[in-house]
Formats: sequence, structure tokens, C-alpha cells
Amino acid sequence: MSVKTIPLAGVIGDPIAHSRSPQLHGHWLKRYGLPGQYIPLHVTASTLKDTIELLPKLGFVGLNITIPHKEAVIELADIVTDRAALMGAANTLIFRKDGKVHADNTDGYGFLENLRSGAPDWHPTRGPAAVFGAGGASRAVVAALLEAGVPQIFLTNRTRQRAEYLQKEFGSKIKVIDWVKAGNILEDSATVINTTSLGMTGHSELRVPLDGLRSDAVVTDLVYAPLETKLLRDAREIGCTTVDGLGMLLHQAAPAFERWFGKRPDVDDALRQAVLS
Repeated sequence: MSVKTIPLAGVIGDPIAHSRSPQLHGHWLKRYGLPGQYIPLHVTASTLKDTIELLPKLGFVGLNITIPHKEAVIELADIVTDRAALMGAANTLIFRKDGKVHADNTDGYGFLENLRSGAPDWHPTRGPAAVFGAGGASRAVVAALLEAGVPQIFLTNRTRQRAEYLQKEFGSKIKVIDWVKAGNILEDSATVINTTSLGMTGHSELRVPLDGLRSDAVVTDLVYAPLETKLLRDAREIGCTTVDGLGMLLHQAAPAFERWFGKRPDVDDALRQAVLS
């Protein structure tokens, strides 16, 4: 007689207490009446390899990956999707029944779905995009924008060298702009994205002058604490369509939940409220 096990999933990072993913996946499990648990796990770099080898043996079907392990898990996976390989990072692991570890990155998907949901009239070919930041989140955003058909991306970062590194990877559609001149790119940009932690609770504000910002631009911030950052508030007052960062977290989680628990979940207001509470 076979024993039916409860599928387990979780999120690993260092630190991990701040993660909203347990509320998110917990809401879906309860809503759809599915057996399963989603658990936050504090995992350090020194125990990462052992953790990924052990968890499938304990009944885990997959993991979300957050800072600082997104790059390292690529090396520990047996199968890496093209989009995860392109970004050099994974945010989702699937532990397959054949024992193989499958790595994927749904951050770019989540970003675009959030943008399209929050700004239904947004179209990638309307004009260039301005991207603040050149870290891991920026890489996912840049890849998604190029794939969607944005004609050019103005990329600016406090450390210019990191932006130039992304330019070399993604090619001639990326134009690197000095951080001190970041305000100058706004008058030509139809889409503006902050991928940095500037503006997040406990961090400095994003101090880019918005004088040149077009009132018909779509402005989005990957920061979701606070839900409306100063950038979004100022852009809204100018007349821009603004999209907060919480939706990216919600949308990037849906493909993983479906792979782990067998149900494609809805991203809606009830989910937003569950995560915000």
C-alpha cells in the first residue's frame, strides 16, 4: 500500500524573515483546498548545496530562491531553462520525480504580467524604456523588455561598470547613461522602471529629477514596501500611469505554484490583500 505524501515547497534565502511568499502561496493553497505546505527556510551559502540535495528526500517538490542564492543555484541544477541561463540566475526550482533539479526564472514573466495588468494600454513599441539599476532584478527586466519588443533601453546605475556589463551581454539596444545624468533620459522614455532598492522602507530615496518625465509615460517601481514609493507618487501627480511592484511578486509566483501543486492560480485583489495583511 502506497503512502500519499503532502507536497512541500518553500523559499530559501539569507535573510528570509521578510519574505511575503509564505502568505502568497498559503493563500492559494487554502483558496483551492489543496494539500500542501509552503515554508520559509533560512539557508546560508555554506549549506546551500546540502539543502538542495536533502529537501527532495523530505518531500519537497520545489523552492523559490531569493537573495543571495539566485546565481549559485544555477550551478546546482541539472536542467536550466533558456531564460534562467540568459539571466544567469534562477528564482524557481522544481524537484522532478526522476530526481533531476530543474531551474527556471519567472521574474521577467512576472514583471511583464504586472506591467500589462496595471497599465493595460502599455505597448512595448511606443518608445524607449529607462531602467534605473543594473543588478539581478534589472537583468530580468531588461531581458523581458527586449523580448517584448522595446526598441531601446537607457540603462543607468550608480556604478557605471555594472551597467556596461549588462550592455555587453544584451547588445546594441542598451545605451548606458551616467547616473548623474539619469534625469536627462526621461523626456525620451515611454516606460520608466526602478529596479534598485532606492525608495524602499529603510533605504535612501531615488533622487533622480523628474522634470523631464512625460505625462503619458508608464512608471513602475519594483519596490513594494511602501506600496506607493515617492517615485510613483511624484509620477502619478505628473499624470503618468503608475504600477506598483507588488504585482510582479504575485505574477512571478503563479507558474511555480502550478508546477508544484498542479493548479494555475488566479492573481487578483483577494491575493493582494492576503499578501499585504
